[in-house]
Amino acid sequence: MNQVRYGIIGMGNQGSSYLYGIFEKGLVEGAVVTAVCDINPDKLTTVKEKTKFADLVYFENYIDLLDSGLVDAVLVETPHYDHPTIVIEALKRGIHALCDKPAGVYTKQVREMNEVAEGANALFGMMFNQRTNHIYRKMKELIAEGAIGQLQRVSWIITDWYRTQFYYDSGNWRATWAGEGGGVLINQCPHQIDLLSWITGVQPSAVRGFCQYGRWHDIEVEDEVTAYLEYDCGATGTLITTTGETPGTNRLEISGTKGKLLAEGGILQYFRNDQDTYTHTVTAQNGFSRPKCDIIQVETDGENPQHQGILQNFTNAILGTETLFATGVSGINGVDLMNAIELSGWLDGARVPLPVDEDLYLAELNKRRATSRLKTGTDLAATSTEGTY
Repeated sequence: MNQVRYGIIGMGNQGSSYLYGIFEKGLVEGAVVTAVCDINPDKLTTVKEKTKFADLVYFENYIDLLDSGLVDAVLVETPHYDHPTIVIEALKRGIHALCDKPAGVYTKQVREMNEVAEGANALFGMMFNQRTNHIYRKMKELIAEGAIGQLQRVSWIITDWYRTQFYYDSGNWRATWAGEGGGVLINQCPHQIDLLSWITGVQPSAVRGFCQYGRWHDIEVEDEVTAYLEYDCGATGTLITTTGETPGTNRLEISGTKGKLLAEGGILQYFRNDQDTYTHTVTAQNGFSRPKCDIIQVETDGENPQHQGILQNFTNAILGTETLFATGVSGINGVDLMNAIELSGWLDGARVPLPVDEDLYLAELNKRRATSRLKTGTDLAATSTEGTY
């Protein structure tokens, strides 16, 4: 094989952006789109009118696409509940699957998907495009090298996910428990939730989540969240996120006994202590002295290929020329943390250990799905997502 034939399942905002913004521009070497699928025939009609690819084959049922023999790999760009089901069906057929975030709505379904993936004769990847950001890659590298010493605190304020009511009304599945399974935690913030553990190398051991539902929009799911994180090493953390605030903030600070890393505005700073704070605490002969601290603006490689980079890596991995960068099975970590924060929110901020109690979470989710206000007649045409991530 010298070329990977892709099918795109789901031609909403994200699926359309891959077709028009990446594949039609020839930005992924060794890849071509041969088929697309959507349950809404109007969206397929729109693709036929807009696409530059004259030979695309169109499907309204993803099983028909998978059984067509036209694709070697698929991009899964459907509402979240469908992600594991589609990935499983693809992998069972030996078709490689690249899934957009999140891996699923709840860990029980994601775990089932991972079990299939581990025995499949096909690659499973996650579209964790934020992992390609040079700032986050450098932070991960520095922490792994011991630059900040023992982890003490993680703080991420990510409030620049502002969305209008029109956005939430643009799809009948959006912002409903039955259709989407959550709000800002499961739609906008999965990348940051993934990065919290990917960058530091450790997963929180327990959380307390404080969620507000429909605080800023006419929706039934959370659009305002503050979470408190606990780690086995004694470190703590906070995650603050919302879709109701503008101008927002994107500030990540990770502190340790040897200093801290601060990422904001595309700049990474390293505050380097000349002495470990634990050592200084017990040896200093002055009640107010502090270790000397140098502030360094960290140089990176500047590369930030995002979705294109993940697609190129996934293609190369299929062709055997590169190692898979964002494995699909790693997606369960973010879902576990999202579920724990959500469950705590439902339980009035109660402390929830990780891994989350899968059965309890699903039972609570199903209560909300049973009374969910599904919308009708609001599956609008796809709009560009460029510049929103």
